[in-house]
Amino acid sequence: MSLMHQSQVSRQPAETGRVMGWLLLATLPGIAALSWHFGLGVLSNVLLAAGLGVGLEALVLRLRRRSLRPVLADNSALVTGVLLGASLPPGTSLWLIMVGMVAAIVVAKQLYGGLGQNPFNPAMVGYALLLISFPAAMTQWSAPHGLLGPEGLSPGDLLTRVIGIDTGLDGSLTPDAWSGATPLDAFKHKPEALLASEFWATTPLPEGTQAAWRDVALAWLAGGALLLYKRLIGWQIPLSMLAAMGALATLLYAVDPSHHGSPAFHWLSGAAVFGAFFIATDPVSAATSRKGKLYYGAGIGMLVMVIREAGAYPDAVAFAVLLMNFAVPFIDYYTQPRTQGHARPNRGIKVVRLDDEEAP
Repeated sequence: MSLMHQSQVSRQPAETGRVMGWLLLATLPGIAALSWHFGLGVLSNVLLAAGLGVGLEALVLRLRRRSLRPVLADNSALVTGVLLGASLPPGTSLWLIMVGMVAAIVVAKQLYGGLGQNPFNPAMVGYALLLISFPAAMTQWSAPHGLLGPEGLSPGDLLTRVIGIDTGLDGSLTPDAWSGATPLDAFKHKPEALLASEFWATTPLPEGTQAAWRDVALAWLAGGALLLYKRLIGWQIPLSMLAAMGALATLLYAVDPSHHGSPAFHWLSGAAVFGAFFIATDPVSAATSRKGKLYYGAGIGMLVMVIREAGAYPDAVAFAVLLMNFAVPFIDYYTQPRTQGHARPNRGIKVVRLDDEEAP
């Protein structure tokens, strides 16, 4: 069994550019909703990350003495940049985006041989690195003051933040403009003595925060529906991931609703929908068989809930996807379909001893 995952993308290079183009189109509702609620910083993230992605890919290809045109034309670097940029807090500094894109394009993609050879989702490698290395900057989410709200960042303030004059790492930004917490983060760190109803009654987040995150999740869902309609992704991974999250959330909520969020809260308050349709379905790093996709998606959903409930990070989609990327070769091995007219494939790892091979 090969531990290197053989992706469908590597076998169908001519289709890659078209698929990536539709994927970029499908991200527009989510990016628009994020920008509408959280301001111009979302657009700066996406544009900078996308530009850096293409530039870094071209640089590495030049160093590897590979032709630029066919690789850049597949739009995969552009997609990686857009997905990472949309995951970052609005107005993230340029140097932070650069670090994330180097990890995504150079380390997670090109060092493995390029598109089709990378076992891990490049955008999530970059995001996870930033979240672990710079947790303060990565939790500076703005309050939902709108695209050009009077209490949000002005274009001038955004520019100083992006170029690193004011990184916000010490939380010195205007308190009204930066909440520093998402609904998942706020609820996870609520005082243990407070019941859920008492906690939400204290209005721990700026007005409209939960509604903004709900709108963003529904916008990502609209983009995901487009991908499903065009049959560019299968239903197995998104459905199994969200179903697994819903099942565990329902169980925990039924046991103790005062300290656990409802299924709707977990689906609509973080990156669950975005991850289910745009991250977990990555054709390179995801499972390939239909049954394997169900196991893969369910595994991501369960890991998201385990990390959210028992871990240190409030969202956890990136870590869950990367952990299941590790398991993809084994999932594909055990779920490979039976070819018509052929014997059932081996199920299990056969241990062969040297003396067995040498025996007549």
